[in-house]
Amino acid sequence: MILRIDSESPTPVYRQIVDGLRVALVKGNLVPGESLPAVRRLALDIGVHFNTVAQAYRELAREGWLHISARGGAQVKERSMPVASKSEAGTYRRRIEELIAQIQASGATPSSLARELRRVAKALEGS
Repeated sequence: MILRIDSESPTPVYRQIVDGLRVALVKGNLVPGESLPAVRRLALDIGVHFNTVAQAYRELAREGWLHISARGGAQVKERSMPVASKSEAGTYRRRIEELIAQIQASGATPSSLARELRRVAKALEGS
């Protein structure tokens, strides 16, 4: 499992871990029954404090993705994909627009951004 942590990012490290693992879960790279690395092992591997990884695992457990045992192990749970409500869909649109604005503010051209969005949309349609 490869998680990319950007120490320069304004996004908190625990959130980067949650987001990276969620991508792997949604894409099926992590499957039900699979064990994740122990909190301390992953923390050592990516160079963060173990509490940061523990916080990320707890967040994913709250979302229904993981089962955390008393010993601190985390295992991927079977989870059906929920259907987003209209208010959630509006929230997602706002978040996407904010992300696009952030990307453009960092210097991405509209054409390069559009190309990347088409690539992502095509991958979503295939899943």
